[in-house]
Amino acid sequence: MKNKITTAIIGVALLSLSNVATAQDCFGVVLAGENDCATNFNSCAGHSLEDGQVDAYIELPEGLCNKLVGGSLEPKE
Repeated sequence: MKNKITTAIIGVALLSLSNVATAQDCFGVVLAGENDCATNFNSCAGHSLEDGQVDAYIELPEGLCNKLVGGSLEPKE
């Protein structure tokens, strides 16, 4: 019985997490080598050259990017 309750709780938690928020691109807050896609200076994910690179982004839950210092929904110039 305990396993069934635990399984049900985990299932409900996973369903609620999948519907929490949509993702959006957040520029300027990525650590070097941790970007999600290509930048102006490289052609694939995981190859940003420096921390906070202005054209490198990661996907974050909607609304979180604007709460981060240096976070931007558009690439910086």
